[in-house]
Amino acid sequence: MDIKPIVTDQDYQDALKQIERLWGADPASEDGTRLDALATLVAAYEEKQWSGGEADPVDTIRAHMEWNGYTQSDLAKVLGSRSRASEILNRRRALTLEMIQRLDQEWGLPASLLVKPYSIIAA
Repeated sequence: MDIKPIVTDQDYQDALKQIERLWGADPASEDGTRLDALATLVAAYEEKQWSGGEADPVDTIRAHMEWNGYTQSDLAKVLGSRSRASEILNRRRALTLEMIQRLDQEWGLPASLLVKPYSIIAA
């Protein structure tokens, strides 16, 4: 079994793809062992990337978009309009509870990462 550490965003993406492929493997099998190891590495990488307390909700959304290949248009579909997505990404509007719930449900972005206070730029 050749498993390497997750150091870069590309390593992270590759590991997520492998996890998706291996999902549901018998825990006693070699694939199950590989799945467990990859899941542990991914969790450690995510903890390291997101636990620093420095990523506010907008930074978290941007990182999630980059990691998953989402565009501002994709965000607009989730939030309801292109202008709303632009305002959120440019810190001109705060996320609402409804927006947070949609991001959680549709993109799997944990609401706990999006409810943190952050600064809004006055117009």
